[in-house]
Amino acid sequence: MAPVVASLVEWGDLLKVVWVSLAAGIGVTVVFALAIVGATGMVDNSREGRRFGAAASGLLLVLSLALCAAAIVLGVVAMTAK
Repeated sequence: MAPVVASLVEWGDLLKVVWVSLAAGIGVTVVFALAIVGATGMVDNSREGRRFGAAASGLLLVLSLALCAAAIVLGVVAMTAK
């Protein structure tokens, strides 16, 4: 029974799926955490009257959310391509 299962499973492809999903999961989580940091920094800096800090934090927020959206689109495209 074991040799039949071993011949059906492409271990290299399975390892690639595990590696890519792990990297994507951690990467998207880190980028979304940066978006949260940007949002809180923007609110705190604007509350304290620091416009440059608020603008920099807002830029971090926008870029992080754009990267999250791009990752979602890339994932959907990759899933529907095959």
